Amino acid sequence: MKVIYITGWLRSGSTILGNVLNELPGVLHAGELHYLWKNGLLDSGTNSLCGCGEQIRQCTLWSSVIATFGDAEPTKLARQMMSAQQAGLRTRHTRARLAGTPAHVTQVLDRTVAVYRELARRGAERAVVDSSKYPAEAAALLRRSDVDVRVLHIVRDPRATTYSYQRGKRYIEPMSPAQSTANWVGFNVASEYVGRAAAGRYLRIRHEDLTRQPREVLADVLRFAGLDDEPPVTEEGKVTLGTNHTVTGNPDRLGQGTVLIRPDDRWRTELPALPTATTTALALPLLRRYGYPTLARKVA
Repeated sequence: MKVIYITGWLRSGSTILGNVLNELPGVLHAGELHYLWKNGLLDSGTNSLCGCGEQIRQCTLWSSVIATFGDAEPTKLARQMMSAQQAGLRTRHTRARLAGTPAHVTQVLDRTVAVYRELARRGAERAVVDSSKYPAEAAALLRRSDVDVRVLHIVRDPRATTYSYQRGKRYIEPMSPAQSTANWVGFNVASEYVGRAAAGRYLRIRHEDLTRQPREVLADVLRFAGLDDEPPVTEEGKVTLGTNHTVTGNPDRLGQGTVLIRPDDRWRTELPALPTATTTALALPLLRRYGYPTLARKVA
């Protein structure tokens, strides 16, 4: 059973990447499956609709998966899962999860893999795409022998994510440049720890390359994932998206029809000097490693 686990910081393009992969036969983008318990069973998170537009527990696919849990009190199960996730699968736990898996984390992973298995029976027979973006979870999954995990690490220029977080969305509050960049550094460093341990099961891509050369980057991703399909996107970056069953994520995942994948460089002209300087200073070592310029050149 193959799982393409996307990791990295938020607002880096994981939603569109997962939904493009969802268009391949036998591949299903489950969205941020880590939040199935909070958003799906408890309906207590933000942006908790399934990608098909229904509530998770009313969605035909997810209701059938949840029915297999066999728990008389699914809300109790959800709270147990969330508690164990908090105790052992946060970003700061990544190194520990590479070294070992305590019993409470094993229980979470057993449930997660069981969900993957049910999805494989419902259209994901070739691969499940999980865009949860928790490096510790990816690290723990890599240690299991009952699932073939491929870790796909996506990065984006942190000044672009700082710009994105300057503006709140319905499902998430604004974030300061320092806070956004601290998370960007933490999630990406933790993802690199996973990469060092994953050998040939890790690939890092950049959001900027995906949006400028989508067909070429997707071809690399498919080869890495062991999928022999042609990328479902034109040379111009057009892709036709159908229905998906993603658990939470960017509300853009609810859209269907023809989408144009293209760069968004508004931060270069619209992000003020102070947030730009703050983000650059905090992210400097990784900027160079990922090939981003130190000086944020303004474009016309």
